[in-house]
Amino acid sequence: MLRVALPNKGSLSQSATTMLQEAGYRQRRAERDLTCVDADNDIEFFYLRPRDIATYVGSGDLDLGITGRDLLIDSGAPAEEVLALGFGGSTFRYAAPVGGISHIDDLDGRRVATSYPGLVARHLAGHGVTAEVIRLDGAVENAVGLGVADAVADVVSTGATLRQAGLEPFGEPLLESQAVLIRRQGADSPAAADGLVRRVRGVLVAREYVMLAYDVRVELVEAASALTPGIESPTVSPLHREGWVAVQAMTPARHVQRIMDELYALGARGILVTRIHACRI
Repeated sequence: MLRVALPNKGSLSQSATTMLQEAGYRQRRAERDLTCVDADNDIEFFYLRPRDIATYVGSGDLDLGITGRDLLIDSGAPAEEVLALGFGGSTFRYAAPVGGISHIDDLDGRRVATSYPGLVARHLAGHGVTAEVIRLDGAVENAVGLGVADAVADVVSTGATLRQAGLEPFGEPLLESQAVLIRRQGADSPAAADGLVRRVRGVLVAREYVMLAYDVRVELVEAASALTPGIESPTVSPLHREGWVAVQAMTPARHVQRIMDELYALGARGILVTRIHACRI
């Protein structure tokens, strides 16, 4: 039976559960449940702290897991990213008092507070910077004001929280993070694991694309197909009305309204958009 770890709570939990449900897997009925067996798919899901998932997967106790890229790197566990999942995005930045530290080299010999000491230590070492990394479990932005650190490294969205603490981000981001599917480094993937990866890939594609269908005159097919090339090529079928064909093609959802306008201007009619619930590419 395949053993898969999922976040038990926090910002990644519900999105991970929803993605697995869309992929056709049974999920727990209540948040207090620690495990869920999907007998039809021969998989057991374990709901763990997101910070612990990479450790369990890296040790080989669990086959796959969903956690944050930041947590994977911070753990130092022998686990690797298989697939980026497109949710739980975050940006990690250094921050210091306004008008103070402005470059990563300025951190040499200083104190840096963070909730991700492994990630920060690796980043600093990669830049040849020697600094004391201080681990805090929360409210990192207060560390400088309380005299615990000279700078911080934390998740930054708008930067409002940092500014309230008299801090400003500097330098390039340490990391652009998001939820990722992980496995043990160098592990041979069982067939069930490969199947789960294919299903999740299908969910990602289904979320990104829609099915676009329209009717167009035969002499305009080439021009219309240039607007809707599909994944490999569009499907073109003859219509009862002579000189017309029906075209179907998977189209990026973010561009579909513009493409519909261009198809209509070209002469296409009966333009319809259908959501894709699942697929295999």
